[in-house]
Amino acid sequence: MSSIPPGPKTAIELLTLADQCVLCGLCLPACPTYRVGRTEVESPRGRIALARALANGSLEPEPATAAHLDHCLGCLSCERVCPSGVQYGRLIDLHRQATAPPPDRRQRLIYGLIARPRLLRALAQTGQTLRLSKWLSPLARHRAARRNGIARWIAAIPPLPGLGGLRPGETTGERGRIGLFLGCVASAFDRDTHAAARKLLNALGYRVVEPAAQGCCGALPQHAGHGDTAAILAQATRTAFVEAGVDTVVVSASGCYGSLRDHALAGSGIAVREIVDFIAEDALLPTLSFSPLAVKAALHRPCSLDNVVRAGAAPRAALTLVPQLELVDLPQQPRCCGAGGTHFLQHPEIADPLRDERLDQLAALDADLLLTSNIGCRLHLANGLRARARAIDVLHPLTLLARQLKTPAARPTPPPPSRDGRS
Repeated sequence: MSSIPPGPKTAIELLTLADQCVLCGLCLPACPTYRVGRTEVESPRGRIALARALANGSLEPEPATAAHLDHCLGCLSCERVCPSGVQYGRLIDLHRQATAPPPDRRQRLIYGLIARPRLLRALAQTGQTLRLSKWLSPLARHRAARRNGIARWIAAIPPLPGLGGLRPGETTGERGRIGLFLGCVASAFDRDTHAAARKLLNALGYRVVEPAAQGCCGALPQHAGHGDTAAILAQATRTAFVEAGVDTVVVSASGCYGSLRDHALAGSGIAVREIVDFIAEDALLPTLSFSPLAVKAALHRPCSLDNVVRAGAAPRAALTLVPQLELVDLPQQPRCCGAGGTHFLQHPEIADPLRDERLDQLAALDADLLLTSNIGCRLHLANGLRARARAIDVLHPLTLLARQLKTPAARPTPPPPSRDGRS
């Protein structure tokens, strides 16, 4: 929890950013933590005021004050509706970078695991093989486990997704080599999405490149204020893709997109694209053939997909190619589900009501599937569905599209899509 006052240089920048806010309050309805807490200090405007007071020295750093700043999910919905263009994301990240204490024991454990995706995948596979979640469940019911948060962490371990027959097709790679970012947590629990990415990119005529040395994008430590740790993690990924010689890297977890673009691959000359956005814009996508699927699928648009990638329309655009598929949007999109990286593990008193809000809306739609484009949202929402004993699959939109792919297009020859300013 933040407890260190910012230094003089950072304080000046924080004050400059805070002065952009005209206190209109239009951000309040868009803020997920304000909807839960209904207090000014749990709103963007309130947090800006706290950051300003800490920066100018009129407020001493105390645990209660720090907690309100730490509760921010970083969804950036406030930036989307702000008429003054306040750089709230920059302000909250700068505050955390300047004031965060060293990582605690739990954070060190998380950073150690995400730095070693192969180990994380091996542990996940071993846990599933041994059915550890079943055997550890009694431990989670003990009072000490509940008090230390162990119960929630155990309950949050999901089953590994099956590949559902997804396998990459053949390609000669006439259209170029595309780097596929696997990530850390996603490399284990979004493996069906990655299989879908390979299959669709192959069908479109791309050769998929997956450097073995790639790792984490650094998003989790970056948003916790531990920039040095984030930089170390991101460097391995940067080096891997630079040495692979790719021009474009696609990412299936929209929550990783910003960190890849702005940190890990910034200045490398490599374009970063969200995978569904990349595929939906491909001129050859309509030439592929998809099998009909007569189900109702609810679309959840993660905050990062709308507010950072700015590609909220891409999943629907791509999925309209599946005959008989009925697509329905969850209401009031984007609207945070409470995942926020590891936020749902650290702040369940905020994350659970936000998730329940979305799951209640899903229940009202009576959908057969739930589709979301970010691994954190997928895990959080799926955990909630399991707790409700609702047998609804939670998939990435790309996975559904790849499952219905019937015949690949003839060998494509057009050039790859142009790189635009969003990349």
